[in-house]
Amino acid sequence: MQLRLSDATASAAAAPVIHRSRGLIGAVSVLSLAVLLAFPVATAVLAGDAPYTAVVSGFPGLDVAVATTIAHTIAGITSTATVGALVTLLFLRDARGTASTRVPTGVGLTVLRVASAIWSVTAGALVVLEAADANGVPLSKLNEPGAFAYLYSASDHPIAWTFTFVLAGLVCVASQFATRWTSLLIPLAAAVLGLLAPAAVGQLLVGQNHDLGGDSGYLLTIAAAVHFGVLIVAAARVATGQLMPPRMLKRFTGIVAVSLAVMIVTDPIVSLFKLSGTGILDSMTGWQVIARSAVLLVDAIVIAVLVFRLRSGRLTDRTLTTSFALAGLRAAAWTAVDVAISRIPPPNYFQATSIAEVYMGFNTPDAPTPLVLFTHWRINILFVAIAIAAIAVYLIAARTLRKRGDAWPVGRTIAWITGWAIVVFITSSGFGRYSAPDFAIHMIVHMTLNMLAPMFLVLGGVVTLLLRASKPTRTGPAGPHEWISRVLTWKPLQLIFNPLLVFIGYIASYYALYFSPIFGDYMRFHWAHQLMNVHFLVIGYLFYSLVIGVDRPPRPLPHIGKLGYVLAAMPFHAFFGVILMTSNDIVAETFYRYLDMPWAHLAASQYAGGGIAWAGGEIPLMIVIVVLAVQWSRQDGREAKRVDRHIDTGRDDEFDDYNAMLASLRDRQPSVGPSPQTENADAPGAEEADSTHADNAETRVET
Repeated sequence: MQLRLSDATASAAAAPVIHRSRGLIGAVSVLSLAVLLAFPVATAVLAGDAPYTAVVSGFPGLDVAVATTIAHTIAGITSTATVGALVTLLFLRDARGTASTRVPTGVGLTVLRVASAIWSVTAGALVVLEAADANGVPLSKLNEPGAFAYLYSASDHPIAWTFTFVLAGLVCVASQFATRWTSLLIPLAAAVLGLLAPAAVGQLLVGQNHDLGGDSGYLLTIAAAVHFGVLIVAAARVATGQLMPPRMLKRFTGIVAVSLAVMIVTDPIVSLFKLSGTGILDSMTGWQVIARSAVLLVDAIVIAVLVFRLRSGRLTDRTLTTSFALAGLRAAAWTAVDVAISRIPPPNYFQATSIAEVYMGFNTPDAPTPLVLFTHWRINILFVAIAIAAIAVYLIAARTLRKRGDAWPVGRTIAWITGWAIVVFITSSGFGRYSAPDFAIHMIVHMTLNMLAPMFLVLGGVVTLLLRASKPTRTGPAGPHEWISRVLTWKPLQLIFNPLLVFIGYIASYYALYFSPIFGDYMRFHWAHQLMNVHFLVIGYLFYSLVIGVDRPPRPLPHIGKLGYVLAAMPFHAFFGVILMTSNDIVAETFYRYLDMPWAHLAASQYAGGGIAWAGGEIPLMIVIVVLAVQWSRQDGREAKRVDRHIDTGRDDEFDDYNAMLASLRDRQPSVGPSPQTENADAPGAEEADSTHADNAETRVET
């Protein structure tokens, strides 16, 4: 049977039932399990104590090494399945109307509940196992008084797995009680963070160029989880005798194709970073890279064939069933190789590095002169990737509107592109490169991400554009329009956009970050530095969206409230800048002393940073006030035109009712007793008063 996108016989609620090949499913399941465990366990056994002694660590014993490897493997495959189940339940359901707002029972939800539970338990076990494995001590040592607490704090790995344990547990609990579509959004975010925590403290954190390798590794981790996760869920559906609804095939292939493209781009960068200039056949890591590339190549060929046959109308249920059945094998192979790579110290561990390369991944030997800041670029892969994706989605949506004959202001498109261009420039130019070793440059980057870039981004009106470009579907499954509409009415989003909370977060983040040990600790890690930059951008976007944003926030402020909102923030920036300029204590002094840049002058840099924070806080806010005044004037003008238009067409009788009320008040006669005017008719000036009162009433009626 051929499957086409226009297949009208498919039910909107259920997938087509297929005849299962129990032999194929059983064989693939056994083979997948064997590949999943055999490759990483064999790596751990054959390597023995070599990986531990290579990094000057004791050997915890083969039992600890094998147990940790198996736990890593189980955590890897179950976390992938968890993410895939969440993506499937959120975006790959053939349901419409009220049915699409509910979480359905079935294969996807079962995979989510089982996988997240196993992931959480395994992550909890890894907290203990990593305390022994990362420190090179046997498990018996953990029974000694105070040993576990010491070993736990001596390595970042147990701490990272603690975060994963908590986040995976949150996903597991939420999956048991989730009933609505929006109730899966927080679990999806928690699952992604749970994936990234161990990756951030692993091999991506060490060696030259770890900033490039780290950003690429984070993107690769997320893309691989989405890609192989939805394939695992598709394989589980085939195992239960159900095929994906034909109307979901296009959306499914779009998700796996985009995630595959991200993997194809980022995997070579991560591999080159780990090989660190050595030959690909000169180390075990090189051979493992070849194996992972082979898995990726096979997967890419299978996905390309599926997409080609789907678009040409030659995709049969037998082909799709076989492909999905083998998808679990490809996911197992990828996870197995990935875990095996993590068990062997790569060549980047053994390259000579400077103190600056240890903390930042690169050197900054030249002083940050204007020429250096504008010419010494170093690509920030994370923000470049986010900017490319954001601009691409925006332009596609704008093009969709134009093809439909609807207009979209060019100024908004320019504002959106300009905002992301500023983000890329400030994070990838010399400013981004020197934001770690020089506090003044850091404040320039901070203020730009926190104030300048968000001003342009909120003027782009991306939410309004996406809503207009994605019309609601009446006969097809729920799509982007319905998803965005649900998120906009989601209670947690309304809490996030609470003006008071946004104001507190916008102001307090300055004081909490720089006047506490947080800043000094975060600057030691590339992932933490990136997290700060993301925070600056997000909190700035929230603040300016409430003030000058084109998109209507869940809690809009009146114009006078917006003006007061901006004016209330200005003194806090000035006060923060004054504190920096007058303080005798150097912010993050220990970190800067470790870097020991020959051109650095810490006190002068902090003084300049305080001035930048002061001026950088005042000037953008003054610009916002001007923009707000223009918006206010334009809205008043539009409102006046609307009222005039309604009066001219007879659809607005507000002024007629007002005139009629004044006329009735003028002509109203008292029912009992004389009026004051009558009683005082003979009084001096009474006649003039009556005449004046009547004239004023007539004037109001005419007006």
